[in-house]
Amino acid sequence: MPFVHVGFGHWLNPDRVVAIIAQPRSNPVLRMIQARREAGMLLDLTSGRRTLGVVVTDTNQVVLVALQPETVAARAQGRDGGLDEH
Repeated sequence: MPFVHVGFGHWLNPDRVVAIIAQPRSNPVLRMIQARREAGMLLDLTSGRRTLGVVVTDTNQVVLVALQPETVAARAQGRDGGLDEH
């Protein structure tokens, strides 16, 4: 199964992605991020960069990425060079 490269050596399983949120600084998304952080269900894959996209998985984990949501979606659908079979 090819994984999606989300930058800085981090990979996601596209079969687990439920939603990719494009507005990470909106109040509802910030509340969701804080709730997941408190529950230990937040993965920060930004490597210290600015969060540009928020990925929600089928396990209710929230993943912060430093890529545009359009880029993550294109890679998940195989339209970009971010796929690899590792």
